[in-house]
Order: sequence, then structure tokens, then C-alpha cells
Amino acid sequence: MKTIINWRVFFILWIAAILSSIAILPYALELQGSALESMDLPIPLPALIALQIVQSAILFGIIIFAGMFFASRVGLGTPILDSVTRSESASDKVRAILPISIGLGVIASLLIIGMDILIFQPALLKELGDSANTLNLQNAQPAAWKGFLASFYGGITEEILLRLFVMSFLAWLGRFISKTQEGKPTSAVYWIANILAAVLFGLGHLPATAMLIPLTPLVITRAILLNGIGGVIFGWLYWKRGLESAMVAHFSTDIVLHVLLVLITGGLDG
Repeated sequence: MKTIINWRVFFILWIAAILSSIAILPYALELQGSALESMDLPIPLPALIALQIVQSAILFGIIIFAGMFFASRVGLGTPILDSVTRSESASDKVRAILPISIGLGVIASLLIIGMDILIFQPALLKELGDSANTLNLQNAQPAAWKGFLASFYGGITEEILLRLFVMSFLAWLGRFISKTQEGKPTSAVYWIANILAAVLFGLGHLPATAMLIPLTPLVITRAILLNGIGGVIFGWLYWKRGLESAMVAHFSTDIVLHVLLVLITGGLDG
């Protein structure tokens, strides 16, 4: 009897999403520390965090189920986890995705850093003055170990949300407009779904940005383009290589941005 989704894969992704949402807490608490101190919290902070984790776990369950449902209907999915849960060897698949996933992840991080330094930082300094330095990727960030833990959130939770759910859903919708003879979405549909998911990925960073600096058109454009670079690359990998490939690439990008960059700039400052 064929089930709606692979439930073993579902529970692996669900547990990974919950753990990664816990892993990002040290990073998020440092970034939001001053804002939290000025807020009148209805319950103690530890209890509030525990409640948010429970709420997130429920939301993750819904998102993962829906994402896997839509993905299976448009030719997207989790090839490595599928093999593992069927007790098949996945070593060849892992070796096939690692070089391109890590490589494209590092390239994405270098493009992001380069565009920020060469294009956006000069423009932001001209528009907003010294306050623009709060968005400078080279400025002080949370400690490298916190960035390392946060990278799991980016690589796991954000990919589940943006690629497994959003991109799969958009591709599924697009299939009703343009599909191949096999009933799968056309390449144009996949690309549109990929780009839209990447734009949403960039817009999703604006609430955190708004806590640091006013949301001007330039700030919004920066968020969409810098995050969109990675988003489009991760989406292409999801389409061509599977969700695991997108996860590895996203994790690699975040390691460069939130760990290596912190260590390098910290060493230079010292």
C-alpha cells in the first residue's frame, strides 16, 4: 500500500527542524538582546522560548507534510533520505552532491560579500550615514560558535520552508499552467518557482533588518538581492540534485558568512 508521503523521511526532517530551531537561539538572542530587554514580556523568557519551540514544532510538522506532498507530485524530493529510509546504499549519491553543493555554497557566499562591499555598503553609507554599518557583513557579529550553530538553522529549517514547501508548492501550482507530456512542470515553471521562493527568502529577512535600521527601498533591495543570490542557487540544486544538496549548499554559505568571516575579521581587528 502506497502512503501519501515517506513518513520516515518526514520524522527525520521534523526532528532536524526542531533541533536546528533550538541551535539558533544563542545567535538570535544576542542579535535581539537589547530589544528583548526593553520589552515587557508577558511570561519569563525561558518559558516564552519553550512555548515558541512547541509552536514551531507544530508548524514544522504541517509545513514538512505539505512540502513532501507537493514535492512528490512535481518530481522534487529527498533522494538521499529516501534511499536511507529504504535501507539502500546512499554513499554514491552523497559523493555526487558534496563537491557541487559545497562549491556553489562557497561561491554564493563570496558573491554576497563582494556585492555588499562593492555596491551596497557605499550606497547605504551615503544614504544613511554611520547607521548603515549595522548591516555591514564585516562588522561585529555574534561569536563564531553561535554562527556555526545558526548555520544549521539556515541549512535545515530555511531550506525546508523555502525549497521543500514554498518552491514545491509554486511548482505544483505552475504545473496547471504549463506542464510536460509526463505531467511534470516545465523548466520555465521550475525557474519561476525558484526565483519567487528566493525573493520571499530575501523578504523574510526584513523583520530582523527592521530592528537594526529603517527599511528604505535600498535596504529592501539589498535584502532581496543578497539573499536571493543564495536562494536561486539553492533552488536550482533542489530541483536538480534534491533537498539534501540545497541544504549542504546553504549550510556552506552560512559557514563562510557567519563563521569564517567572523574569525577573519575578528583576527584583523585584533
